[in-house]
Amino acid sequence: MSAIASAVQILRRGTVEFVSEEELAKKLASGRALRIKLGVDPTSPDLHLGHTVVLQKLRAFQDLGHTAVLIIGDFTARIGDPSGRDATRPTLSPEAIRENAKTYQDQAFKVLERSRTELRWNSEWLEPFVQGGDLLRAMQRATVQQLLAREDFKKRQETGSPITLLEILYPMFQGYDSVAVKADVELGGNDQIFNLLVGRQMQKDAGQEAQVALTMPLLVGLDGQKKMSKSYGNAISVSESAREIFGKVMRISDEMMGTYYELLTSADLTAVRARHPMEAKKALAEELTARFHGESAGREERAFFESAFSRKETPLDVEEIRVGAQDRELSWSQFLVRIRAVETRKEAQRLIGQGAIRINEEKIGSDGPVGPAVTADSPKAAFSLKVGKHRFYKLRLE
Repeated sequence: MSAIASAVQILRRGTVEFVSEEELAKKLASGRALRIKLGVDPTSPDLHLGHTVVLQKLRAFQDLGHTAVLIIGDFTARIGDPSGRDATRPTLSPEAIRENAKTYQDQAFKVLERSRTELRWNSEWLEPFVQGGDLLRAMQRATVQQLLAREDFKKRQETGSPITLLEILYPMFQGYDSVAVKADVELGGNDQIFNLLVGRQMQKDAGQEAQVALTMPLLVGLDGQKKMSKSYGNAISVSESAREIFGKVMRISDEMMGTYYELLTSADLTAVRARHPMEAKKALAEELTARFHGESAGREERAFFESAFSRKETPLDVEEIRVGAQDRELSWSQFLVRIRAVETRKEAQRLIGQGAIRINEEKIGSDGPVGPAVTADSPKAAFSLKVGKHRFYKLRLE
């Protein structure tokens, strides 16, 4: 297999849309370092593993010697990308956008190689684009029929959900990003294909060679059904502790594990399938934990997991939580969110219903107040709390 064919095979892994492989092969044959664009609107402060799918693909391009162009959408975040949305996104303040952008950078560089990344802010060219005549000229080449034909807009029209004029123009702003940075390839989630194709056309209109459009699937969350999202309570956040990341990865099903390996790692999938599922899952959890917390943390969390679960030992090194009088008045779902054992009350209530919350090995039967289960004669009394199969805490009364 030639070097170019081998590179295309690596880059094809896990993709949904690839427009087109032939064009990419031609660009690779030029021998120059390609410019691979990824735009992110900092609409929330934290990334989860689903966001890192496309970052991992961007890293694959970097490993082949190409330049990542990471665009922080400080201008487009003021509008909100309508892709895959059934309602208009809430407007963010400039202060919130800047704060979120800092978090995005810190977390993205846990995946990307900083020295091969060109970091840009799209207000640099979009503010002049809007204020000058370029936007008007671009609007003359785009039709309302084209912009409203996208599937997410069709659904919103059918349900009577509003579509703002700015949302209709959003693909043109994203497309102009590609013109501004002279992108050879643009990456995105599979709900982004319309925007990426608009970028191809705008580059052609500007006399540039059209970018290759490459999209990745949306990662399914821990529930095995919906896309990974904090709002669904099925996410693994990049900012979570090493213990949380390792433990949550161990909760994914054997069926989902193959997809996680394909989209989040470069591991040989044939070799992965040949391993015992439990060993493969522990290796995956160790790799992802190490990615965000360092190799030693990955090894330590694997040792902790094997000690606590594989050998049925009670872990000794667990987080201690101080429980005050106000905490004892909270419901269990409120308390579990407060100590960050879960992300949402809905998740906590689901675990309670499954009998997966235990105090001193006794199941918590309902989402009642914390107090009755952690009452003791001694004000310094301690209780063991187990949340699900992998989260342990020591509760100490104050």
